[in-house]
Amino acid sequence: MKDVKRAWQRMLSGRRLDLLDPSPLDIEIEDIAHGLARVARWNGQTSGDSAFSVAQHSLLVDDIAGRLRPKLDAAGHLSAVLHDAAEYVIGDLITPFKAAVGVDYKALEARLMTAVRLRFGLPAQEPQELKHLIKRADRIAAYLEATQLAGFSPSEARRLFGHHKRFDDITLKPWPPGKAKRLFLDRCAALAKGL
Repeated sequence: MKDVKRAWQRMLSGRRLDLLDPSPLDIEIEDIAHGLARVARWNGQTSGDSAFSVAQHSLLVDDIAGRLRPKLDAAGHLSAVLHDAAEYVIGDLITPFKAAVGVDYKALEARLMTAVRLRFGLPAQEPQELKHLIKRADRIAAYLEATQLAGFSPSEARRLFGHHKRFDDITLKPWPPGKAKRLFLDRCAALAKGL
């Protein structure tokens, strides 16, 4: 028998997600929430009793995007919440490592994100304006996480991520995985009603 390499992962929902050719039909929000609540930002190098999860980060980015654009619609908010959804399968690689891994990683991540977006009724590709908004919110979140949780000095974080004083009122405390998963699912369910 020929040795066949497995390119899929079984999810707790029972779905098999083909990592090389993901189908929107094999993506479940519960799997995403469960995975993201257990994936640590900053490779787990953050202060607190729990890791600062990608699920919590995603909700922070959604909050910041809404503050940057108060009239953002439900689809825009859902895009913000799901902006790192592929990481439920491939993990959260820090940006310098993503660059070192190269094009193959980015292509895999892009295919997964397209499948996720289609699964939840969003366009396969975000409109450029929305993409820029989410990237800006992501960088603001990174600054807050870096300075409050990951040990960066404000000047170092400002050089890497920029700084926006209007968000200095946000105080971060890592949530346990169960809370991050529940709040992520609650937010997605609320946004789905507005689509």
